[in-house]
Amino acid sequence: MKFAVKPVGRLGVFALSSALALSACAQEEAPAAEEAAVPGEIVLEGERLFPESLTSDATGNIYVGSNPGLIFRASVGSETAPVWIEPNEENGLSSVFGVLADDANGLLWACTNPPMGDAGEVAIKTFSLEDASFQGSYPFPAGGPAMCNDMSIAPNGDVFASEMLGGRIMRLPAGGEAFEEWAAHEEFASIDGIAFAEDGTLYGNAIQRNSLFRVDMDEGGNFAGVTMLETSQEMGGPDGLRLVSGNTFLQSEGNSGAITLVEIEGDVATITTLAEGIDYASSVTAYDGRAYYPEGKLTFLFDPNRQMEDPGDFRVYNVAIPADE
Repeated sequence: MKFAVKPVGRLGVFALSSALALSACAQEEAPAAEEAAVPGEIVLEGERLFPESLTSDATGNIYVGSNPGLIFRASVGSETAPVWIEPNEENGLSSVFGVLADDANGLLWACTNPPMGDAGEVAIKTFSLEDASFQGSYPFPAGGPAMCNDMSIAPNGDVFASEMLGGRIMRLPAGGEAFEEWAAHEEFASIDGIAFAEDGTLYGNAIQRNSLFRVDMDEGGNFAGVTMLETSQEMGGPDGLRLVSGNTFLQSEGNSGAITLVEIEGDVATITTLAEGIDYASSVTAYDGRAYYPEGKLTFLFDPNRQMEDPGDFRVYNVAIPADE
């Protein structure tokens, strides 16, 4: 397998020059050579894909949703991600936003939204992690604009989803047939990432408000308010939010082009930048001590001056997650 290094700042030629140097002094620097062997980049197969979200399962397979409605899957250690699921009449996929691997139930959950400005179904679809077969569709309530962004699964099996346009959190009770509005709040305006901590506490971020918050619940699991978190540094368009362990999360920041580590203690979130210089960081997932993230390249999609330009390949990169001291 061919390996590449993707450090903070994207010094792209570093991997090749380091490999040559290590080869020249392999007898003296064997430990350093082993340390340089890190997972490589993953190329999505296709053109003008504009990935929005990605997730990973327990064995390290990476799943990526995209603007055209295609879902990609990169097997463990692969340098390419072929199309795994295509939109069709049966599954009803349109533009795929959030994706979430659910190992406990053997499912991939995927948010589907109609193209910007178009009418259509907003729903979450499920597919088998084993063979990509379509399993089910869970619509959002009809009436009013809606956009499904991301999902997280509660300890009791309920599925929670962020709904951006209405500033709401939707919930699918375990074994239920459709999502219902669980909570609405002014701080949920432009809500994007959503994730449960290991202790069952729910956290979220809002991409346009540049905020991070705890979603409070009472003993019965009902919505009980919002606690805004104090952050150690300003955020630039917080987007995807994924649990690492305990109260530590990975977060992507689209506008600032960064992947960050978020460590929450009480009402304070310490944010550490892991990677930067990303051409729109739309999502992130953790596997085996590394943070995987795609470049969304959304300016090629939304900027009228760039829409006719070739955005080139779409890739998934990775960076190490600092180990606990």
